[in-house]
Amino acid sequence: MYSKEIQSLAKYRLEQAKENLEEAEVLYEINKFKGASNRAYYSIFHAIKAILALEETDFKKHSSVLAYFNKEYISKNIFPRELGKRVNEARIYREKSDYVDFYIFSKEECKEQIDTAKSMLENAEDYLNSKLE
Repeated sequence: MYSKEIQSLAKYRLEQAKENLEEAEVLYEINKFKGASNRAYYSIFHAIKAILALEETDFKKHSSVLAYFNKEYISKNIFPRELGKRVNEARIYREKSDYVDFYIFSKEECKEQIDTAKSMLENAEDYLNSKLE
């Protein structure tokens, strides 16, 4: 069984993921695709960190969080491989938007990011619910 602190941390991070997704959807509706994609990525990131909270595992770098998730959850088929590929694409898009001058998100790319965030959030929520019952 997980301690109350660990359960609270996992739930808090999942709530952050949900809030990030809501922000992404609002920004998408007003054609702010760069911001929407950023918030979608952070929804994915916080959903993964919610899962890692149960292991009491954390990393300072985003790349380490994602690498660990791929190694321990995607490669072991706890989460679908396709989701792992989409999460990696989300990371690449986020890095482009943050670090490449003049990178412009298309509406389609942004929608893809939001769909990936929704999928990650659903999978994370199902996983956490199964572990915290």
